[in-house]
Amino acid sequence: MSAWMIYGANGYTGELIARQAVKDGMTPVLAGRNEEAISRLAGELGLESSVFSLDDPGTVAEKLAGMELVLHCAGPFSKTSRQMVEGCLAAGTHYLDITGEIDVFEMIHAPEMSKRAADKGIVLCPGVGFDVIPTDCTAHKLKELMPNAVSLSLGFSFLAGMSPGTTKTMIEGLSGGSAERKDGKIVPFPMGTKKRTLDFGKGQQPVTAIPWGDVSTAYYTTKIPNITTWIPLSETQIRGARVMSLFAPVLGTKPVQKQLLKWVDRSAKGPDERARENAPSYIVGEAKAADGSTVTVRIKTTNAYTLTALGSLEVVRRMLGRDLPSGSFTPAGLFGSGLVESLEGSGEFEVVE
Repeated sequence: MSAWMIYGANGYTGELIARQAVKDGMTPVLAGRNEEAISRLAGELGLESSVFSLDDPGTVAEKLAGMELVLHCAGPFSKTSRQMVEGCLAAGTHYLDITGEIDVFEMIHAPEMSKRAADKGIVLCPGVGFDVIPTDCTAHKLKELMPNAVSLSLGFSFLAGMSPGTTKTMIEGLSGGSAERKDGKIVPFPMGTKKRTLDFGKGQQPVTAIPWGDVSTAYYTTKIPNITTWIPLSETQIRGARVMSLFAPVLGTKPVQKQLLKWVDRSAKGPDERARENAPSYIVGEAKAADGSTVTVRIKTTNAYTLTALGSLEVVRRMLGRDLPSGSFTPAGLFGSGLVESLEGSGEFEVVE
């Protein structure tokens, strides 16, 4: 198998992916900026290691030389993705990541970035974890079932706790509110101000709109111009989100952010194996045509973090040594709606009557 790298392998999710890779007989190079942690993990797993930061573009390109692909796991990706993408463009290395951040998706899917990747003959495919494989595949499935859809609602529900990296990303987004895609444009709005109900398979539940990555990616997958993403919350929690949005300017200030991020470093650990095993995820999607007709699909998957490990590695396997189209892609745009169904622990899409 060709040489490839996991960058940020010592983080919570990066380590899960590295361990699953070894279990699957894969031999990635483990990389990151923390020499002690990377060397320890690589030694335990019997893998090669590489230690470097993303501060110097030349160093990044040099360290990626000879790598067919890098799976980038070091978030928050708003601070790391562009540096790694530029390194991949310089080195001619395929780029994958596990981000769910709208701004990162928009940067990578911008026409000029896609053209640069195409000119270099490489693939840029962000979001190959729970963000956004299952929801992206749901969007693709709905487009197959309703080619004339003009709006898309995507909801997901999972019970597992959050890793330190995910928590930091959410904290950094506290001042930004929510967002949806309207007439092809991404439009912000306050958290907790949009609600409806969705059925994840156990009856209708109240949900509120959040700025999930599919607000960006589902548009590139389907070209459907109106997209909103939803999570289930109680009416009390939705009201709390509306109140919290009033404090968004304060929550986004540097002193507050610094203290919150310090709290994450002290307190956030991520769910353990038992918690992950008992926390399946549920995805529901609804497409609507201009005449008001709708189609709804549901799918159940394994927990978000295990799916991230399984999904990202499946994409790696499908890419290494293959002749692929080049440019910027979403996971479902590259491999179709069946990608999520192929993952261990995932069911099949159910079309809801």
